[in-house]
Amino acid sequence: MTDKINPYAAAPQLMKSWTALSATIGDSLESSLIELVKIRASQINGCANCINMHTYEARAKGESEQRIYLLSAWREAPCYTDRERAALAWTEALTTLSQGHTHGAAKEALNWEFTEEEQVNLTLMINIINGWNRIAIGFDLWYDMPMKAAA
Repeated sequence: MTDKINPYAAAPQLMKSWTALSATIGDSLESSLIELVKIRASQINGCANCINMHTYEARAKGESEQRIYLLSAWREAPCYTDRERAALAWTEALTTLSQGHTHGAAKEALNWEFTEEEQVNLTLMINIINGWNRIAIGFDLWYDMPMKAAA
């Protein structure tokens, strides 16, 4: 068995740049939308570290437990806006590209809800979270988030 690689120690300058880029892109759209996108892509990719981190961050930013719990079934849940639905559809379409290029309907909804600049920003965010998922899974990363005691 080999030791775990800490990507921040192994490639500090690139990881610093990657983290800075992530923060810049993350600030380009409303934070509630960004957190939903991060959680949904992480669910699809099976990244426990990122699901843990982004559900914690979403709660800290005021996201409801209901909306977090229902995210994997967002199409059937009435608690998401049309803009959020368009972003989630685009997230799923780009995150699952290897399963087929069937993103036409998602692109149409995206055009209705987002400006061209916002579409680019959202697409970059989806790429960033998919990249983080691959870093976290590939290097077996786990960052404990502070937990509230159960009532």
